[in-house]
Amino acid sequence: MQEYLLSFLIVTGAVFTFIGSLGLARLRDFYTRLHGPTKATTLGVGCLLIASAVFFSTQGEQLSLHEMLITLFLFITAPVSAHLLAKAALHLRLKSLAAIPKKAEE
Repeated sequence: MQEYLLSFLIVTGAVFTFIGSLGLARLRDFYTRLHGPTKATTLGVGCLLIASAVFFSTQGEQLSLHEMLITLFLFITAPVSAHLLAKAALHLRLKSLAAIPKKAEE
């Protein structure tokens, strides 16, 4: 049963990581490229780290918490870094493919 869980987590992590990398390579402007590494790749690496924690916790004598800490830091820092990159791009007035919303008349 453990092999099925680990296989599922590894394949899911690989698929999410591949989709995130593909999005980074294929999307056309900076703002849409932010979604690849911050959304899909974060989930992919998180699945791979959880699979590693499960494997080494069952093989060893104690719980393997290193992977859980890495996953926690990844889930905290990835959105923050994406937000800061987007704010810097807005500050530099980087062009976007999305239409600019019109202001409501008062």
